[in-house]
Amino acid sequence: MQKDQNMSVPSTPTARIRLRRRSNEVPSEISKSNGSHLLVNDQNKYKSMWIRAYSSMWMIGGFIVIIYLGHLYIWAMVVVIQIVMATELFNLLRRAHEDKHLPGFRLLNWHFFFTAMLFVYGRILSQQLVNTMTTDKFFYKLVSGLIKYQMVICYFLYIAGFMWFILTLKKKMYKYQFGQYAWTHMILIVVFTQSSFIVGNIFEGIFWFLLPASLIVINDIAAYFFGFFFGKTPLIKLSPKKTWEGFIGASVATVISAFVLANILGHFQWLTCPRKDLSTGWLRCDPDPLFKPEHYPLPGWVPQWQGMNYGALLVAPLLFAWYKQCFPWKEISVLPVQWHALCLGLFASVIAPFGGFFASGFKRAFKIKDFGDSIPGHGGITDRMDCQMVMAVFAYIYHQSFVVPQSYSVEMILNQGNIKEPHIRGAAGSVYEAGADIPREAVRSFFEQHVLLCNIIISIILCPFGVVS
Repeated sequence: MQKDQNMSVPSTPTARIRLRRRSNEVPSEISKSNGSHLLVNDQNKYKSMWIRAYSSMWMIGGFIVIIYLGHLYIWAMVVVIQIVMATELFNLLRRAHEDKHLPGFRLLNWHFFFTAMLFVYGRILSQQLVNTMTTDKFFYKLVSGLIKYQMVICYFLYIAGFMWFILTLKKKMYKYQFGQYAWTHMILIVVFTQSSFIVGNIFEGIFWFLLPASLIVINDIAAYFFGFFFGKTPLIKLSPKKTWEGFIGASVATVISAFVLANILGHFQWLTCPRKDLSTGWLRCDPDPLFKPEHYPLPGWVPQWQGMNYGALLVAPLLFAWYKQCFPWKEISVLPVQWHALCLGLFASVIAPFGGFFASGFKRAFKIKDFGDSIPGHGGITDRMDCQMVMAVFAYIYHQSFVVPQSYSVEMILNQGNIKEPHIRGAAGSVYEAGADIPREAVRSFFEQHVLLCNIIISIILCPFGVVS
């Protein structure tokens, strides 16, 4: 009887947890929770670190080669990444049993994919395509016609896929088919909407693609190593391996790297010149003012320090010699683009990681570790592109909003004597059609109305927060 009682003691949950805590394994109760015990020593962490580092070196080497080859090859790399991402995401909700009863259903997903690709890239690269075909009249007319009717072609390709989907609906499989249809469209929105900004950055100048992408890589590597060696405090429940130490250390390293890396990349015309066609020739252009160095004199106390008399000090000769050797310059040169790089670095280190947190929550919802296994130690391509997508959108919007110079202003419009504008409504409700002479008063009233409307909208938005009294 006493033996049975002793045998029954380890069967209690408390006893099992205590026994497991003595071993090197992580208790299942603790690993499932998102508490402070998630950061434990793993015997295989050094092995996984070397695998991750080895594959990272191969990726960085291949990336450098593609950057050297130029804009067109970088675009091709983006297309390959899109195809792999779509494959990983398509497979996420597929069921082999249902797909056996739906022959050709996977082909339908790719029909929508390439239709979206034709639409997006046809809109983005139309001007580059026309500039490439200007030497041949036949191809110029052919390409111009395709660009003119590109939207119609894509629309009817989509309608063909839509009819194909309707005709393949089968009884007792409606829910699965409509779920796949909605999931396909969601993938197209996520992949192409954000990737289109990447392509836009590439043809604005490789610099605006390479710098944001490099900052994400630097932030990821720095967060990994800071968290690996110093991480103790969990950062967010969605991603248990992320730590505050890694997040803060990576943020500082990324911002500093952004300022330094922008100076290095900004001296190469191959990276800073925009590409106006789809050729692969070497680029040469006049440097943009952003990439022309500006000189800033050092503070006034520096020359005074150089001219001070240190004869009364015993260490004066050594101190003065050290200073002259380490600080021989009296001014520093900074590229204006470096100040913009600080904003990109701040976004890459503080906000872009939330793209990774979103992906972590998404994987937890589907109970998977990675989206794929195409990259050893990293998972799939989608696992590496979660933060890159967020960063690419911000880089494009920032470049168009704060870097590209505004080609016109309200004052310039108002200073024109007669203005030709299509369909502008005047103050009294009068409409000026295309080609009509518009009085300056009507244009001024037009802008005043819109400025007033913007002020009203801003007031409505800010009033609930107590900003506007």
